[in-house]
Amino acid sequence: MKKYFLFLAVLSAVYIAGCSDKFPTEELTKGGNTGNIAGDTVYVKTGEWTGFNKPQDILVGREPFIYVADTDNDRIVMLNLAGQVMGIRSIKHPVALAQDYKMNLLVCAQYDTTINGVTTTYSAVYKLNMVAASHHIESAAATMLLPRAADLNQPERTYTGVTVFYDNSFIVSRTGSKNTSIYDPDNSILLFYPKSLYNKGEGDTLIGRVPNIDPVSTGLVSANQISSLTAFNKRNVDFVVTLIGQNSFKTQWLKYVVTSIDEKYESEFTSSDGVDFITPGKFSKPEDVAIDDAGNIYVADAGKDSIYKFNSFGDELQSFGGPDVFNSPYAVAVFNGAVYVADTNNNRILKFILSTEL
Repeated sequence: MKKYFLFLAVLSAVYIAGCSDKFPTEELTKGGNTGNIAGDTVYVKTGEWTGFNKPQDILVGREPFIYVADTDNDRIVMLNLAGQVMGIRSIKHPVALAQDYKMNLLVCAQYDTTINGVTTTYSAVYKLNMVAASHHIESAAATMLLPRAADLNQPERTYTGVTVFYDNSFIVSRTGSKNTSIYDPDNSILLFYPKSLYNKGEGDTLIGRVPNIDPVSTGLVSANQISSLTAFNKRNVDFVVTLIGQNSFKTQWLKYVVTSIDEKYESEFTSSDGVDFITPGKFSKPEDVAIDDAGNIYVADAGKDSIYKFNSFGDELQSFGGPDVFNSPYAVAVFNGAVYVADTNNNRILKFILSTEL
């Protein structure tokens, strides 16, 4: 792992409080369409939380609290596991959430600024210090990590995903239309290290782009219009990426490999492996991934109105959904056997459990 740090560095030269409102919870309608795609064991809806406006991400934090990026309401809603509202934070157009191991919340969102009398909206990445605010999300201090001053000349750049590794380093996906540059294409993955790794105090340092990931590839190891990033909650720097650009493999598991020749990210699976996870054309518009403690991978496909579930070998398990269940699900989260889905165009969060656990 030290070699990983050195390699990329050289390349760059709980406090429960708040209101107690509870979202309406809808009981399972008997005889309803579960939309299960594969297997005899089905996922059953056990809860529905409403009051959102096009939510695009959901995260079960390490406390655990549930965080919802309530995108078109310009806010983050913090809930407990029972669905009670614990706090609300106003922030413009949040689209992606992550949490590090110090409980800081990372948010991809937007902000407005006025330059020479012209107000422009930029994509942004914030870090919220939840511990210092005793988990009062509405008063948590926010540090803006992106954009940098140099990015203000490129307002079309968009930050679409963020995920954290075991050492509190993290990566952010960036998209855009300008991808001819060898050194700084819009479609990139940016790597941040905590300054504490260098014994330089608090805060984070942008190391640079993760190398050897093609910005416009239609094949494997691609950054072609990334929609989400998800790490494995293990002592490695592997992650799953979802793509909505022109690509035959819209969901990819990127594994960091060190050889005697070099070290770089490679695809965990290849098209010749024959596994379900990497079947060409499998996904339409995957927007998010969640990984449970057993290593199972859940993919929210907004284009197919479905949640796909795979084991760590890439075999498809109990996938479910369809247009009778979801309308453009943009996000999925898992915790203690439950699956939470941001049913975006239905403006709600749904909770499911396996029928075997009822």
